[in-house]
Amino acid sequence: MTQSIIAADAAGAAEAKIRFHVVFNNLPYKAGLRTSWGFACLIEGLDKTVLFDTGGNGDILLANMQRLGLDAEAVDAVVLSHIHDDHVGGLDTFLAHNPDVTVYLPESFPVSFQREVMRLGAAVETVSGPRRLLDNIYSTGEMQMSHGIEEQALIVDSPRGLVVITGCAHPNVADMAEQARTYLGKNIYLLMGGFHLGGSSDAEIHAIIKRLKALGVRKVAPSHCTGDNAIELFRKAWQDDFMEGGLGAVIEVTR
Repeated sequence: MTQSIIAADAAGAAEAKIRFHVVFNNLPYKAGLRTSWGFACLIEGLDKTVLFDTGGNGDILLANMQRLGLDAEAVDAVVLSHIHDDHVGGLDTFLAHNPDVTVYLPESFPVSFQREVMRLGAAVETVSGPRRLLDNIYSTGEMQMSHGIEEQALIVDSPRGLVVITGCAHPNVADMAEQARTYLGKNIYLLMGGFHLGGSSDAEIHAIIKRLKALGVRKVAPSHCTGDNAIELFRKAWQDDFMEGGLGAVIEVTR
């Protein structure tokens, strides 16, 4: 049976929620949606509705959103994690449907990419260091990954703690989590997205788990490029605090 994944406890059930909808993913969860390599997450319930990454195909992205009852025209801002096509490939199709957004992207993105976004009608803001993007929404700032490409993670400041979303976490998911925690000085309630551990050894994965536990990460929802083995190791390590993060998953946090 398909169900939403509720991160709020029963006492907060009647309160307003921040909802994290996984709308593009290669990892299946909810039936009736089209999986494809990549990642995108829609965040609603704050003052602005935000789309984090756009997956690799805009037609698939929009079709999944429609099937999930999510309105692409309600999105106010798009945040891109890094330049890889499986995270930005759906942007042009999305902007053709809804250009009335601000796109927040790493400063290292090519000028030609930024100009094309503006040509399609959207505003562009670049991100270098850690910064506030919108009310209760922040960026870790660009963090170094291999081949000179930079990546940012998105941070939502909720009453329960920080929700940190990584596109691929090429710079190291524990480093990105630590950056978020240090920047805002708050504990991480939920870490979700791609953790880039596919092909990593058990020892390497356990080292990441140990660091994240030491950082006090309460809940995890790994998907996309995390790898099946790593996902199972995270499931064992977090037990009841492990959350499904595949396509169509909904995680709710009390606002």
